[in-house]
Amino acid sequence: MSAAAISDRGAFVLLQVGNRRFALPSGNVVELAPPVRLHEFPHESKFVAGVIVRRGRIVPVYDVAPLLTGRSSSLHRFYLIAWLALATGREASAIPVTGECELASAEVFERNPDDPSYFAGRLALDDGPIDILNFESIVATGSGKAPAEEARS
Repeated sequence: MSAAAISDRGAFVLLQVGNRRFALPSGNVVELAPPVRLHEFPHESKFVAGVIVRRGRIVPVYDVAPLLTGRSSSLHRFYLIAWLALATGREASAIPVTGECELASAEVFERNPDDPSYFAGRLALDDGPIDILNFESIVATGSGKAPAEEARS
């Protein structure tokens, strides 16, 4: 791997979206929730699939599969609920995942300059590198704003 290591090791939750695996820092993950009823409503947000009700809270669901895999994923096994940092604070938000999730500790490398901004880096695992998601950047990409603009609005 040609990128420089940015930290020795980190704890990450590995998740599957479509046929690809990705990682999120474990400190950002709230829980892995079973599939529940998705409430849909009219909106113009690109990645918002709807909302779920979890533990008495309304949780927006971001279907990131079209961005990450190039196609929609109609089937999912769980909702991975993670903290999304917003200008007004943080909000629990969900990503539909299609496969099992697992906890992993691995060396972290910086993202390549050619990688999209929604990848925060890459994990070096025995079965190959895994892209680390920048959840805030994904949501900003869906809103049509750059991540820095999203934080200011």
